[in-house]
Order: sequence, then C-alpha cells, then structure tokens
Amino acid sequence: MSELVKSSPASAADAVAAALAEGIDPAEIGEAISLAANQLVLRDGGRPERWASPGKPPGSVDGDSVGVHASDAVNAWRNMARVANPRNAAACLILAGYEVARDRQARAAEFLSWSPRPLDEFTEAVKTTAPDGLLAEAESAIRANQQEIASAVIHRYGALGHEPAPAFALMLKYAVSEDGALHGEKYYNTVREEFESTRPAFRWRQLVALARVTASECGRPAPGVAQARELLKA
Repeated sequence: MSELVKSSPASAADAVAAALAEGIDPAEIGEAISLAANQLVLRDGGRPERWASPGKPPGSVDGDSVGVHASDAVNAWRNMARVANPRNAAACLILAGYEVARDRQARAAEFLSWSPRPLDEFTEAVKTTAPDGLLAEAESAIRANQQEIASAVIHRYGALGHEPAPAFALMLKYAVSEDGALHGEKYYNTVREEFESTRPAFRWRQLVALARVTASECGRPAPGVAQARELLKA
C-alpha cells in the first residue's frame, strides 16, 4: 500500500502486475489499492486557495478532491475485476493501481509530507465512550465543518468496538442531502462496499475518511433537495 502512495503511475501499475504475477490473491491486491486511495483522503491537506470555487471552499476535501475521486475510481475498478475473466480482472487492478498514483501526481510531494487522520491531538481530546454520545459529538462536528474532530470521534467509536451501522446511518443523512459535487452519494456507497471487503484491522479507516468528507460537505445542500422534500411532503 505505501509503495502505491509513493510511486509514479507507471511504477504503481508495474507493482500491481508483479504482485499478480507472483500469485498474490487479487482480492488482497484490490484491498491494498483501496487502502492506498483511502490514505489520500486521510492525508489531504484540503483544497488549496488556487483550486477553490463556489461550493468548493479552501480546505474542503469533498466532491472531486484527489482522495475521493481516487477512492471512487478504485472501487469501480475493483467491482469490475470481481466479475471479469482473469485477464480482464488483472487489467482492472493494474489500472486501479495506476489511478491512485496518477490522481496523487498534482500534489505528490505534499501527500507524502502530510499525516493521515485522525491526528493525535484530536483523538486524545475525545473522552466520550458511549456510542450514542460519540455519534452526537460526530454529528455536531459534521454540522460545524470540523473535519478533524469528526474524524477523531469516528475513529474512537470504531476503536471501542461499537456497531458500524449507526455510524453509517448518520453519514447517509448527509450523503443524500448535501452537495458532494457528484461524489456525495457515490463516495458513501464506495465506503460501505470497501468497509465490508476490508479486513477488520483496517476497515475503520474507511469510515474515518467518510466522516471527514461528510464534515467537509455539510452546509451546502444538494440541488433539488428542498423541492424534492416539498413534493414528497417529507
């Protein structure tokens, strides 16, 4: 996984091809690529001022950010690999590895210097242990666009062994109501699928990333939501 985060696109593709040639389980290779894409979400320093635009403020990591785009693309390549013949499945995984490294290229040096979420100072500040209390803190952080706190609280929630379903339910509420620039619901589904296919030791990284993205996008309602609620009387 670390090599994929550091490599050039060509080298990442070569690394995946070499792993396949060595007989490593394609599912494990796909998991490693997915975790590499997840690192891009966890490490992202946020959208720089020069890339900001209406609905995409400086510091945001939602929408078509490097990590979210890479995660969604890798999820698609992995799903295709699962149903393709062996030759095409190998091609899908090679392209997935290439995708992660390519998406990182625009800010390559920065990603290697940034630390992944949750950051220690925020994790240490989370004292609550009850699941309901932690979810309430997470939602408060999400509504306030506090990416670091939301990430730390969900990390704590997972580390304590609480059930993931309530955390996913919290995130879903915002995935369908906020403007994720075509990636809100898509990234939510990516995380759900990758969480299920990732081994327990690493799967909560996916939900931590989702908490961060959810906090980033909150406060900018998706177009059509108000009208849909009015029509549905919801």
